Amino acid sequence: MKKQILVVAVAALFSVTAANAQGGFQRKTPEERVKTVHEKMDSAFHLDAAKQKQVDDIFLNFYKDSDKKMDEIRGSGGDRDAMMAARKQLTDDRDAKLKGILTDAQMTTWKDIEASMRPARGNRGGGGGGGQ
Repeated sequence: MKKQILVVAVAALFSVTAANAQGGFQRKTPEERVKTVHEKMDSAFHLDAAKQKQVDDIFLNFYKDSDKKMDEIRGSGGDRDAMMAARKQLTDDRDAKLKGILTDAQMTTWKDIEASMRPARGNRGGGGGGGQ
């Protein structure tokens, strides 16, 4: 009887742990994302306070607009192509504003930094390519 209770308890603990591991992803707020960009920009370019404020404002508006647009698209069925087009348009608008503040060399460097900030996209598909 004690073994059965122990097995049930372990199974319940395992189930709760697995369920928590599946969920629990919390997207950062626009302000948290701006803080990350601010730190990267500051370490790379050491912009003066006025320029850094302009950059922070550009990114804050970009992240808020991006979240709003993505929520709208998800609410209407989540068309992947529409999401990609909206994200590209928002990014192009943001970059046009940044070009008014950053030099061409800084923009090139920023694009490299931005690419390094994207999460790695691993193979999320089912089968592995094992040689069977």
